[in-house]
Amino acid sequence: MPAFAALVRAGFQRHASYRRATLASAFTNSVFGFLKCYVLLTAASGRGEIAGYDAASLAMFAWAGQGLLGVVELFSWTEVTNRIRTGDIVSDLLRPVNPMVAFLAADLGRAGHALVIRLAVPITLGALCFPLRWPSAAATWLWLAVSVLLATVISFATRYLVNLLAFWWLDARGPNTLWLFGSALFSGLAIPIPFFPEWAQTVLWCTPFPWMLQAPLDVLLERGSPVLSVGGATVVAVGMLGSCAVVQHVAVRRLVVQGG
Repeated sequence: MPAFAALVRAGFQRHASYRRATLASAFTNSVFGFLKCYVLLTAASGRGEIAGYDAASLAMFAWAGQGLLGVVELFSWTEVTNRIRTGDIVSDLLRPVNPMVAFLAADLGRAGHALVIRLAVPITLGALCFPLRWPSAAATWLWLAVSVLLATVISFATRYLVNLLAFWWLDARGPNTLWLFGSALFSGLAIPIPFFPEWAQTVLWCTPFPWMLQAPLDVLLERGSPVLSVGGATVVAVGMLGSCAVVQHVAVRRLVVQGG
């Protein structure tokens, strides 16, 4: 635990050093927040609400989604892939901390830093410009914190799993591109999952994608039971981390690392 906490702090401090990049990302998220918010509000303007979302809920969905985008991290991530390709992963495997645990700790530190700027700025700007739907129960904030933590873990696990494919394919840009496409379209980032047909919603909730963004947004907007949402996210997080551990175990036992 002390080593894990130290790695979390190191991840936070690492990203805190990139102040201009963080502010630029928050600005970009805010610009897209306006675009996304107006698109969703226009879609619901004719009937007052759509898929159970009223105007205030859609505005909160848009702005909170843009804020959580940088926290959960739905962008392409190739740090492990690059270390596998160059052979630097060998030094990670020789360290006393499991590489998966070390990268997870660093990613949680990154998410903690993103909460300070990349979430706070879009939400504040959205609240100044639009009426947002805020939680009516104080307990919702606690459920939301747990849900965001689990969403971050699930996102990390899926990104890590995609990166591990570089043990077999030295150039994993293809899988990373597919991950980027899937995370944008099927997580609720582009459009809310309830906008999809019912059969598609059922299929998507069997994948990790909606649990990375739609699930915490549902908790924030108090749609459905937070217990079921957090419970489902816990199962998915454990399953994804377990899959990462199995694939990593197979890779390091059966394969020769390029350059190592």
